[in-house]
Amino acid sequence: MLKRVGHPVDEKGAAVVIKDATFPVPFAQGLEFNSPVHGNWNIVHTGMLMPEARQIYVCADNCMRGVVLTAAEMNAADRFSFVIVKEENLLNGNLEDITIEGVTDVLNKLEEKPKAVLLFTVCLHHFLGCDLERVYQELEERFPKITFIRCYMDPIMQKHGPTPDQKLRKAIYEPLPKRKADEKAVSFLGSDFALEKNADLKRIVRAHQGIFRELPGCKSWEDYLALSEGKLFVSSYPPSKYGAEVISERLKRPYLYLPGSFDYKEITAQLENFCQAMGYGKLEKMISVEEEIAACEKALEKVHEVIGDTAVAIDYLYHPRPLGLAKLLLTHGFRVIRIYLDSISPEEKAEFEWLKEHAPDLQLIATIQVKMRVLPRTSDEKILAIGQKAAWFTGSPYFVNMVQGGGLYGFDGIRRTAELMAEAFIEEKDTEDLVVRKGWGCESCI
Repeated sequence: MLKRVGHPVDEKGAAVVIKDATFPVPFAQGLEFNSPVHGNWNIVHTGMLMPEARQIYVCADNCMRGVVLTAAEMNAADRFSFVIVKEENLLNGNLEDITIEGVTDVLNKLEEKPKAVLLFTVCLHHFLGCDLERVYQELEERFPKITFIRCYMDPIMQKHGPTPDQKLRKAIYEPLPKRKADEKAVSFLGSDFALEKNADLKRIVRAHQGIFRELPGCKSWEDYLALSEGKLFVSSYPPSKYGAEVISERLKRPYLYLPGSFDYKEITAQLENFCQAMGYGKLEKMISVEEEIAACEKALEKVHEVIGDTAVAIDYLYHPRPLGLAKLLLTHGFRVIRIYLDSISPEEKAEFEWLKEHAPDLQLIATIQVKMRVLPRTSDEKILAIGQKAAWFTGSPYFVNMVQGGGLYGFDGIRRTAELMAEAFIEEKDTEDLVVRKGWGCESCI
């Protein structure tokens, strides 16, 4: 007779009420679970933003599998190549030659050469002390008309120093040349998504007949190079800050980090700083802050009439400021019951303390803790999920399908979030089908 081994799994270690949570890491680190939610962009998706460029990966075939499938799923395999490293290459100590000759072979077989190559080296190159300076020097001599960009796929460095994502967001701007600044131009760096057309920054720039450039909007290599002409460099996505600071220093441009926020005062201060840096004068000449806030309040009131007392769950993948969003919703009468995250950004320290005091029973739930693999993903009540992971872990078909803040920013971002919540509450989605698709917003062949 068969007998069940083991016992029911409880939430201990995978969930905590915020009053008992520690900042900035509420959960102990250990073995991790990887959910099938894949809407977040990875290095392949981000690299494909670069126009007239080709990605080449040099690694073993088991590591290659994921990036190959990403390129194929987004119908971009025609801009993707790879060089397989075998065990004998490691034993013979000729990884430099394999890399050089493999990349050379790929490029020689192309009828039309790319303007740039994003060359991804991997953990093996670190382990074996590969002479990357020699690799790039030789390739640049062989192909002087191609710009080689130093990229890394090294998850062993994920928690030590800049992550592969941060390093890529730095690398893709390294080819930008030194050019004269255009007094009317702003360059928005490091985001995977173009800001929505009514985002606060774009509206202000349009009011001055200015130029707003961003990598997702670049269609050609020259469009890309023109990013260096911005009078001011701006970034809002947290992983982009590192690279944006480096490129701003190299090109001697003023730089502003204006992270997406759900706080009226913070948004106002950011827009004032932006107007000052661009020489636009006072913010009130551009937009009425009182009217912007009133419009946000109206949008939140309208969506609350639709949603009522329905439970709301938020995840960190929807926006880098999940605690800020929770605070905004709670102060407007919404019933936020949980937030899915694994750590808390230093940028949200104040929101964390506010929630501990004003919403002490709010649940923080991990997404990578191993118990999340087997804990129930159902609910007895309707839940409006804001984000793909919140949708998957709650089993809710009513969710806002967006990642990494999308193209939202500022007062307009708050209003759009409210609109998306109302739409999600009414329109049922196929959660299991949507969240497994890699790279939200990209083409998907599945």
